[in-house]
Amino acid sequence: MPGRQGTPSGRPGAAEEPVEELDEAGRPRGVVTRAEMRHRNLRHRAVYVLLLDGRDRLLVHRRASWKDVWPDRWDVAFGGVARVDESPEDTAHRELVEEAGVEVPLTHLGRGSYEDAEVRVRGEVFLARCDGPFTFADGEVVETAWVAPSELAAWLAGRPVCPDSVAIALPLLPRPGR
Repeated sequence: MPGRQGTPSGRPGAAEEPVEELDEAGRPRGVVTRAEMRHRNLRHRAVYVLLLDGRDRLLVHRRASWKDVWPDRWDVAFGGVARVDESPEDTAHRELVEEAGVEVPLTHLGRGSYEDAEVRVRGEVFLARCDGPFTFADGEVVETAWVAPSELAAWLAGRPVCPDSVAIALPLLPRPGR
């Protein structure tokens, strides 16, 4: 399928990580491997963390070429697939540490869902505020940029992006003056 290459998450054993498959209502249906979830495009849980600095700019990032879905695309949120029985907040903290190297307080902004031919996800969205420094030790992030919310639509228009985070997380981004 388009957009898929490499091994899930690029980590040894990641393809065999257990993931909760969800039914149409978002309730756990069973446990499958991450590889099976991706291969069969099964509905699953994930988190999205919008990261703003002290000037209210959003930290966007380009994903590594080995990512199992949407490699080399720009993403507006950090995050990822929830582990079995892991709370959304715990997932968000874990993913932010893994992907950006920071531990900061989170604010829950809401939730949403996204489904297409490649991904079927139920996501919880969080906000983090941090000016850095950031470290991208796990290699999932290969490039970053700070973008003001007023410039975000134009900035993203010319780039390949991850549609799930644009659909789920971006509408919940706090905007100055709103």
